[in-house]
Amino acid sequence: MHKNFQNSHPEPAPASSEKVLYYEPITVRIPIAVAMTGISRSRLYELIKSGELEIAKDGATTLILVSSLRAAIERRRPA
Repeated sequence: MHKNFQNSHPEPAPASSEKVLYYEPITVRIPIAVAMTGISRSRLYELIKSGELEIAKDGATTLILVSSLRAAIERRRPA
């Protein structure tokens, strides 16, 4: 059985004096956008087609701008 090296050997926690860097992604792939928003895959593609979601392409990969996802959710909040 093949073990996933990353999962079988977790990184040690940083010492309290070490800085932990966190970054927010600029773009996410479709499956991550589904998980982030709860919007279905097909609905995301509809929003992309309508121009409501901004994307970037890297070859065949569709990347959705996180700022665009946030804005789309904000527009759907009740007043």
